[in-house]
Amino acid sequence: MDEAKPVSMAGTMAFRIGTLGAIVTERFTAAIVPLDLKPKHVGLMTLLEARGAASQLDVARAMGVAPSLVVTLADHLERLGAISRVRDPDDRRRQVLDLTDDGRALLGRCLEVTLELDAELTGGLGPGDRAVLAKVLGALAAQAGLPI
Repeated sequence: MDEAKPVSMAGTMAFRIGTLGAIVTERFTAAIVPLDLKPKHVGLMTLLEARGAASQLDVARAMGVAPSLVVTLADHLERLGAISRVRDPDDRRRQVLDLTDDGRALLGRCLEVTLELDAELTGGLGPGDRAVLAKVLGALAAQAGLPI
C-alpha cells in the first residue's frame, strides 16, 4: 500500500521533524543553562563518551563543525573540569580531548534533564507508541551517523 502524499508543507515529515526539533532544542537549551552548558557542549561530551578520547580535529569532523568551534567548546568544558586536553605525544600539534569523571557526572545530569524532557514530550503517547518512536528515531539517528 502506497503512503498518501501530504497535501501541505505542514504535513511533511521533514517539516514536522524540523519544527519539533527546533522546539525541543529550545527547551533543552533552557534546561541545561543551570549547568552552564549549551547543546553543542553536550554533543561534544556525548561524542567523547561514545567514542573515547579523540583529537580536536577528529571531534570537529565527527560533529560537522569548524575546528575553531571545537576549540571554543573545549575551552569551556575544560574550565568546568568536564574534559581533559593534552598534547598527543606522537604529534605535538594535536590536542587530544577526553571526558573526565566530572564530565561523566555532568553528562549524567544532562541525561536526567533529557529524560524529564522526554517524559514531557511523549506523555500523551502510550508505551507502544513510545517504543515505536524510539525505534524509528534510533534508525534515523544511525542512518545519519549519530551515536545511538
